[in-house]
Amino acid sequence: MATIPAGPTAPTRRPIHSWSPQDRPRERLRALGPGALSVRELLAILIGSGGAGASALDIADRMLGRMAAAPLRPSLRRLASLPMGVLEAEPGIGRATAARIQAALELGRRVAAEPADDGDRIRGPGDVFLRMGPLLRDLRQEEFHALLLNTQHRVVRDVLVTRGILDASLIHPREVFRAAVVESAAGVILVHNHPSGDPTASAEDRSVTRQLAAAGRAMGIPVLDHIIVGERRFVSLAAEGELE
Repeated sequence: MATIPAGPTAPTRRPIHSWSPQDRPRERLRALGPGALSVRELLAILIGSGGAGASALDIADRMLGRMAAAPLRPSLRRLASLPMGVLEAEPGIGRATAARIQAALELGRRVAAEPADDGDRIRGPGDVFLRMGPLLRDLRQEEFHALLLNTQHRVVRDVLVTRGILDASLIHPREVFRAAVVESAAGVILVHNHPSGDPTASAEDRSVTRQLAAAGRAMGIPVLDHIIVGERRFVSLAAEGELE
C-alpha cells in the first residue's frame, strides 16, 4: 500500500510559500484530499499566511500545543470551546483568522449533528442525543432548546429558548409553545446541556420540566421528553417519571 507523505513536522521560520510544493498544506490538500492532512496542516490553512516571524504551521503548532489533552494529542474540542476574544489574542491570529477558525469548527459540529436524512424520525432519547449532543456538549454555558415534532415524530424545527443558567422564572411556556403553535407541532422535546459534563437532573431541571409539561397538556401539544446532554451520556426525564 502506498504511503501518504506526512508533510513537514518540525516548525520552520521560513514562510510556507518558499517551501517545495509537495510540503505546502494547500498543495497537499489539492493533491491528496483533506483526509491526508494532519490537524496542524488543516489549522494552518485556516490561519493562512502567518506573521510575526512565524509560519502558519508554527502558529498552528503553538495553538495545538496549548490545547493538548495529552502529549502529541491536540484537542480540537478544547480549541472549539475557546471564546472569540481568546483566539484573537493569540499571536499571529487576529480577528479575521479567529472568525475563520470558529466558523470552520462550528461547521464541523453541525455536520456531526446533522442526521443522515434530514427528516429522520425521533424514536427515543438516544436519537435526540445523537442529534443535539455534538451541538451542545462543549458549550461553556447552558442552552435550552425545544425540538418541535410532527405527527411522525420528525423534527420540523429546533427552537433556541434561552442561553445561560437554567432558571424556571426565565423560561416562560409562551417562548416554547408560540413556535409550536405556528409550526402546528404535534409534540415537543426539551433539550439542554450541562457544561460540567454531568447530566444528572437538578431540582431546577425537574421544576422546569413539570412546568412546561403542564402547559403542553393544557394546549394539547405534549412535552414528550426532556433530555439533558452531558459529556458522553444523557439523562431522559421522561424515563425518570417526570412527565407522568
